Amino acid sequence: MPKNKMKYPSIIIFTLCVALSGYGQSENQTKMDSTKTERFKRGWEKLKEIDGQAGVNVIESLKDISPDLAKYTIEYPFGDVYSREILDNRTKEIAVVAAMTAMGNARPQLKVHINAALNVGVSEEELSEIMILMSVYAGFPSALNGTSALKEVIMERKKEE
Repeated sequence: MPKNKMKYPSIIIFTLCVALSGYGQSENQTKMDSTKTERFKRGWEKLKEIDGQAGVNVIESLKDISPDLAKYTIEYPFGDVYSREILDNRTKEIAVVAAMTAMGNARPQLKVHINAALNVGVSEEELSEIMILMSVYAGFPSALNGTSALKEVIMERKKEE
């Protein structure tokens, strides 16, 4: 191989090594509990309002492995986006359930948001209709998988009653 072709991979490897040399150092991380800003407080309240215990469980599951991701999840989606007032929570959850159904690769999150939709007044019938609509735009596999997730959530909720 010519010498000039070997030079670039070496530079890339060197750059990655330098960049990652401090990876995992806890002093570089912002701990979830270290900054309880107004944004965090607003997000935490909104998360509990919409997602209930399912949302709290998601955050709890992140605390030991990635407290920063837990903090960002509270601050950005819930503290910033869900706290906007142009759409009501019901409309937001209809949009999220449709989007996650169409994605087809986020079943645990879809189930959390199906629960959230039910929490904010979306009916089981409306959620079923969303899945039918997604068959047109996302395909039958996505609609079938979404319907299966909906069925699981309904069954889980009935067990809890």
